[in-house]
This record gives sequence, C-alpha cells and structure tokens, in this order.
Amino acid sequence: MSFREGDSVMHWTFGLGKVVRLEERDMSGREVLYYAIQINDMTIWVPEDEMLGTRLRLPTSENEFKKLKKILTSPGEPLPDDRHQRKIMLMETLKDGSAASLCRVIRSLVVYRKTRSLNENDQALLKRLEKVLIGEWSIALSVTPLEAETELRQILLKD
Repeated sequence: MSFREGDSVMHWTFGLGKVVRLEERDMSGREVLYYAIQINDMTIWVPEDEMLGTRLRLPTSENEFKKLKKILTSPGEPLPDDRHQRKIMLMETLKDGSAASLCRVIRSLVVYRKTRSLNENDQALLKRLEKVLIGEWSIALSVTPLEAETELRQILLKD
C-alpha cells in the first residue's frame, strides 16, 4: 500500500497522523522510500517495506468504524492473571495494527479491570490505546475528540 503526501494515516503505536513528506533514503546500500508522518508535535519516519501494512494504514471508514463499536460492548477476551503472559497476549493481538484489534484489547482490559487491578504497564497501554482510538473515532465519524471520548466512556461503562 502506498501513501501520498497529505494522506491521513493511522500509525500502529502513535495513532492519527498525516504524511508530510516522502523521501528516498539509503538503507544498507539500497534506496528505500520513507514516509514522514507528523503526529502532533513529532515526526516519525516509516520505511516502505514488508512491515508497512502493520505500521501504517488508512483510517477506518465511517461504516466500518460503526461496526467496531460492537467489539467495545462485547464480553471481552479473558486475560491471564500473570502480567508477563498478559502483556505477551495483548502485544500479539495488537501486532496486525488493525482498529478491530485495538478495540478488542481496550475491551479486554476494561473487563479485566472490573475484577482485578491493572498494573502500570496495563494502565499505560489502555490509556495510549484509548487516545489512539479517540483520534481515529473523531476522523472516521467527523466528531470532535471530546465527543468521541465521551461516547467511548459511555460505551465502556455500560454492562
């Protein structure tokens, strides 16, 4: 998948950004195209390689995003009590970079939090993923980030 300057994109770790420049760079003796992605006040350089599809993607469409909300109301996947196993499982789920995986991990952590305390790593992950989801939500559904966050909180509090 190729992106153009000006495209809005979702970075798998940092969330919503914009392609601000494309640049060929030398990587071990061969030219590789890099995308400069502006996310808030930082610029991230992402190579166009076999991992691009898991690092960058277009934001989810409005119709697809509405379907994702169902994941946020699901029972959630059971998480292991062992923090190391839980971290491995969550990172494995997020590996594909999809919005659906993001929603599954958020829902699972929220459900887990109802019966057990989240450790610092779980709390930081949940906060980061919620921020990423809110950014994508606001662009997909043409709402403000505050409106997206309010609706997310309402959905996650229901049970």
